[in-house]
Amino acid sequence: MSIALLLLFLGLSALGVPLAVALGLASVAVIMMFTSTPIDLLSQSMFSAMNSFLLVAVPLFILVGHFMERGRVAERIFDFAEAMVGWMPGGLGHVNVVSSVIFGGISGSSVADIASVGAIEIKAMERHGFPKGYAVGMTLVTSTLSSIIPPSILVVIAGSIANVSIGTLLVAGLIPGLFIAFVFMVFNHFYAVHHGYNPPTPFNFRLVVTTGLRAILPMLTPVILLGGIVNGFFTPTEAAAIAVVYTMFLSVIVYRTIPPAEIWNIFVETARASGTILFIAATAKLAAWVFAFDGLPVQVAEFLASISTGPTMALFLIFLFLIVVGMFMDAIAAMFILIPVLLPPALKVGIDPMHFLIVTVVTLTLGLVTPPVGVCLYAVAQVAKMSIEDVIRGSMVPVLILTAAILALVLFPVLTLGPIRLLGLY
Repeated sequence: MSIALLLLFLGLSALGVPLAVALGLASVAVIMMFTSTPIDLLSQSMFSAMNSFLLVAVPLFILVGHFMERGRVAERIFDFAEAMVGWMPGGLGHVNVVSSVIFGGISGSSVADIASVGAIEIKAMERHGFPKGYAVGMTLVTSTLSSIIPPSILVVIAGSIANVSIGTLLVAGLIPGLFIAFVFMVFNHFYAVHHGYNPPTPFNFRLVVTTGLRAILPMLTPVILLGGIVNGFFTPTEAAAIAVVYTMFLSVIVYRTIPPAEIWNIFVETARASGTILFIAATAKLAAWVFAFDGLPVQVAEFLASISTGPTMALFLIFLFLIVVGMFMDAIAAMFILIPVLLPPALKVGIDPMHFLIVTVVTLTLGLVTPPVGVCLYAVAQVAKMSIEDVIRGSMVPVLILTAAILALVLFPVLTLGPIRLLGLY
């Protein structure tokens, strides 16, 4: 059944059928051919996949991202990041990284990061002597930080699929995200110093204070979210609702960058994006049922146990597999399909579930920046007004750095598990 489903799914996808529709049609066809399951049970199963309190956080975080993007807070964040690290050697490259970290803590979306601060970052790096290809490449890879740094939409989805504590999982993604950002900054430092780009300038503490005051209100968003979740004041879903109210208040009332008439359009865009994700969740539920009925997780576990010598080697093999999958499949669809299949085998060979989920999310973010389906790749090409080929050439080395950083997360679980254990969350 699993082989038939995959063949049908790949065939329909090759014909240009949308992923969610192809997965749903393939799943229903296989279930009807191989089992006597009543068709009404399939519709009930699809509904139950969407009827989740945890998944309510996804459209809410998407709405937060839209308010922050339309509210034009990117300039405030960029100015503050430039004041903090722009004085260092290769400063504007560091600003690129730090502004993505800060914006990622607000929006949770890599595409929103590129759409809001991408153009600012590229132009600023060019003005300070960086080649455009390198500026575009750094902007592309740093956008992945928004999918890792909490409140990450991908982390929320992964936690809901695996039925683990989303609050703990969000906190678990913080240090890996900051670690990857640190690796980017180390790489940028040596690159800029070697080529003589963007030499250091005097540090201006007064500028840090003034730009920090302008940016402090939006930057409080991740503080409110993580602080409330970690201290048990509210759940991740309730945190997302609070973030919506807060960011809407900032954009509409405080900064007045979004007119009240525009709010309805933002809700409509959020509903469209959320509908796509929930439709994938519904159809992936059927595929997961087929895989479980077929005993695929058990077979995968036996295969991993036969070719690996321990949890680290097994996770490394999963890491390689996810890189390939991420190149050809949307990250959200891949998680809905693969987490139910790979998580049980991972647990059986001794991989910690929190570590597995963070590695899965971070590895699939590579697919956002690689051809042929990398949505961030096409977004940055549009923002920079460059061809896809030129963007790929400029981003090859940064993407390799990103891959190496993710591999370090695979090999050193303490980067993921240490903080949540230190805080007593796990």
